[in-house]
Amino acid sequence: MFLTTHVSFPMVWLVLFIALAGIEGLTAGLISIWFCLGSLVALFAAWMGANLVVQVGLFVVVSVLTMALIRPLARKWWLPKAEKTNADRILDGQGVVMEAIDNLRAQGQIKVGGGVWTARSADDSVIPEGSLVRVLRIEGVKAIVERLENEKGET
Repeated sequence: MFLTTHVSFPMVWLVLFIALAGIEGLTAGLISIWFCLGSLVALFAAWMGANLVVQVGLFVVVSVLTMALIRPLARKWWLPKAEKTNADRILDGQGVVMEAIDNLRAQGQIKVGGGVWTARSADDSVIPEGSLVRVLRIEGVKAIVERLENEKGET
C-alpha cells in the first residue's frame, strides 16, 4: 500500500523512458530501445489510470514483443552483407603451379580461376612446377596451397 500511495507511476515510467532513451543514444547498437518502447506504453497506461500490475505487464509484453519482432529485421538491415571477392572465388579451387613453390626462398606462383597468384605451401614442402594444388586459404595476397597427391598438371 505504501508503494502505490507515495509514488507517481507516470513519473517513474517517464524517468525510465528518458534513462533508457539516453542509454540508447549513447550506444551504437540497439541495446535498450525495446525497454524504452515498453516504458512508453506503460507510461500511457499509467496516465489512463491502469493499476501497477497492468503497467508492469504491458512493459514486459511490449518489450519482449518488440525485441522478438523488430530485432531480426533491424539486424538484417544494419549488418553489412558480405560480398564475395576474387579471393573467395578461388578457395578450395584447383590450380597449376606456374613457378615452383618454395617457402624458404619465398617464391612460387599458381594459376587458378583464370588468374595468377603468389603461392606458399601449407606444409612448407617444395611443390614443383606443373603440379596440381588445392587452395586452402588466403593470407594477405598469397594463396596457401596443398599439393594434390600423385597429380601432375600441364602448364
